[in-house]
Amino acid sequence: MPWLQMIFEASTTQISLLEDRLPDLGAVAVTLEDNADQALYEPPLGTTPLWENTRIIGLFEADTDLNQVIKRLQPTFPEGLPLYRIEILEDKNWEQVWMERFQPLCFGQRLWICPSWCEAPQPDAINLLLDPGLAFGTGTHPTTALCLEWLDAADLRGKTLIDYGCGSGILAIAACLLGCSTVWAVDNDPQALTACAANAEKNKVSDRIHISSPDVFASEFSGKADIVMANILAGPLQTLAPTLMAYLKPDGQLILSGILESQGEQVKKAYQPTLIFAPNVQREEWLRLDARHVKQQV
Repeated sequence: MPWLQMIFEASTTQISLLEDRLPDLGAVAVTLEDNADQALYEPPLGTTPLWENTRIIGLFEADTDLNQVIKRLQPTFPEGLPLYRIEILEDKNWEQVWMERFQPLCFGQRLWICPSWCEAPQPDAINLLLDPGLAFGTGTHPTTALCLEWLDAADLRGKTLIDYGCGSGILAIAACLLGCSTVWAVDNDPQALTACAANAEKNKVSDRIHISSPDVFASEFSGKADIVMANILAGPLQTLAPTLMAYLKPDGQLILSGILESQGEQVKKAYQPTLIFAPNVQREEWLRLDARHVKQQV
């Protein structure tokens, strides 16, 4: 069954009114979209920023009388309705469309990320079978790709690694497959922990991955890790600096991602002077920061 879309070009004030009214008039979903390719990367906590030029879309069932919807909207906008258009949205199996677009990807020399429903292109390579579920992390985003490439190039044999903000578990599982003896996967999202556990089982590494929330991890982990990896965002990475540093061995390695080029120096300051940073590694506008713990002189 197709659907009907009402697409409005609206101001910030008009958007708020449309968000309130469209569900009352039968919209089964209301979506806000950027109408000018303006990025909103990391809003302050407790805020819900909008783009300067925002599009709002009301989705209606195909048999909805949109003339009546428009008539009932008009009193809400006495100075005139925002500019709008109506489109037919053909029904699709959206899960199937997404599955077709998520194809195997190679990172570095050895590592392939393969959707769990696809055949591995190179059966003799290190193949990570992944079903992200509702969690972040398929390898397609530059921040994840940067971390996967670091893992592929590193000597991980026998190492202990913490993946702080593990999402789907893609980095934690890759670390296991590439040689880590013990990996801790930490996330505050229960859906991420569920996805991570399922993916660990698919890849037969459940015996080497400890999956937990930050609070549980803090109470269970009493040692130090050879490698701490966090692919989050610049703000949380700065806030977490004392926490992540406390988990790192002397001469351990810290790998940080999810950082925009303009935020790199600010993030580094939160970890200095106890870390020595290598040159930034960049993909598109995103950075990976690689650092090594400075051993304290006795």
